Amino acid sequence: MISFFVCLVILIVGYLLYGAYIERTFKPDDRETPAVALADGTDYVVMSNPKIFLIQLLNIAGLGPIYGAIAGALWGPSVFLWITFGTVFAGGVHDYLSGMISMRHKGTSISEIVGIYLGPFMKTVMRIFSVVLLVLVGTVFATGPASLLAMLTPDALNATFWLVVVIAYYFLATLVPIDKLIGKIYPFFGICLIVMAIGVAGGIVLQGYTIPEITLSNLHPNGQAIWPFMFITVACGAISGFHATQSPLMARCMASEKDGRKIFYGAMVGEGIIALIWAAAGVAFYESTGGLQEAITRLGGQGGVVYEICNTLLGPIGAVIAMIGVIACPISSGDTAFRSARLVISDWFKIDQHKIKTRLAVTVPLLAIGALLSQVDITIIWRYFSWSNQTLAMIALWAAAAYLRKNKILPWVAAIPATFMSAVSFTYILMAPEGFKLSESISYPAGIVFAIACLVLFYVKIMNKKYDAEQTESSVAQ
Repeated sequence: MISFFVCLVILIVGYLLYGAYIERTFKPDDRETPAVALADGTDYVVMSNPKIFLIQLLNIAGLGPIYGAIAGALWGPSVFLWITFGTVFAGGVHDYLSGMISMRHKGTSISEIVGIYLGPFMKTVMRIFSVVLLVLVGTVFATGPASLLAMLTPDALNATFWLVVVIAYYFLATLVPIDKLIGKIYPFFGICLIVMAIGVAGGIVLQGYTIPEITLSNLHPNGQAIWPFMFITVACGAISGFHATQSPLMARCMASEKDGRKIFYGAMVGEGIIALIWAAAGVAFYESTGGLQEAITRLGGQGGVVYEICNTLLGPIGAVIAMIGVIACPISSGDTAFRSARLVISDWFKIDQHKIKTRLAVTVPLLAIGALLSQVDITIIWRYFSWSNQTLAMIALWAAAAYLRKNKILPWVAAIPATFMSAVSFTYILMAPEGFKLSESISYPAGIVFAIACLVLFYVKIMNKKYDAEQTESSVAQ
């Protein structure tokens, strides 16, 4: 149990110290933000910091730090290390820089930012990756809550019924001004999410469950390799490319750049704490990784595990509060995923979003694709989501490193985690069942070579050039 509390302290101290260092490196200032300069009453709307923080937390959290952390706990308490250090040195950096760079470029989407700093080819790749990832996220975060709601309601209100309800809500939330629905109800659900995390953590500690200490041994019941599978499985609990698609939403609502660390880095640390709690609950509640795997199979996935843990630890009232958080959290990420997809496509094809007619023209096809994908096995979708998620994080970090260099700031705070994620993503796709299914003897060296090649390419193409920082910052994609 000591390891758990040490990791919790590292996350908090990481926000206070390393988060402050990243902030000083970026140098936020008093310039006019997009929310003020481009206010349109729909996507560019000034909101208060508490609202923005809770919305950002809900947007980026979803099922990721819960489902991903529970699945990551199959490798044992070694997952604590990835959640903790991944959050502080990779996820927090990724979220802060992607959000702040978006603010510097009128709240534009991450795909357009990548195009500015890594070139037109990578812009095209990122546009496709972003839209695909966002639709996958929206689909997963519709199917999961629908299943949980079906467990809590009469048999007549089955998962299909709730899926239709969730998609109908997505349609509404994607279209209306961000402060009219999202800005009003998300703070409440954010509080539920925080109460749920505190309740589960308190239940584990106070009711005598034993959280095992960290060991580097691979405790996965099937012997699946820690590298790179655990680093992909946990996904949102340590670093997530999905966050780079969400941060521009809040970059369009902030009144001051100097609030960026609280919103972007702070929300990522909050998500890391949630992931740490659920990973600890997974390994403690079922007493072994084998017991956790048996529960996942017996209960039909992580959703059943969440319900059983909440109901046992917190009782009926606490379980309802916890389940509200678990249900609202993914729904809130799903609707903003589709909203972000709408904005990525509108930035891509220069589609004016002020009129509801043009918003409908983009939204309806996206939701139709999501509805079709919801009929596919969610575990298959999650596997593809996990890899594409971490690959997008890799690209976003390289773009952030290029931004720092082009603005005469040492880029290594982004380039080092970008190199690491390059190795993770490439090694995984070589080894994964949905990838090339190659052996460790081939995939491990190839992953290292790919990461080194990315770093060398960055050095040659970016580090060796001279840039006019002021000109680069103002060169927003037209």
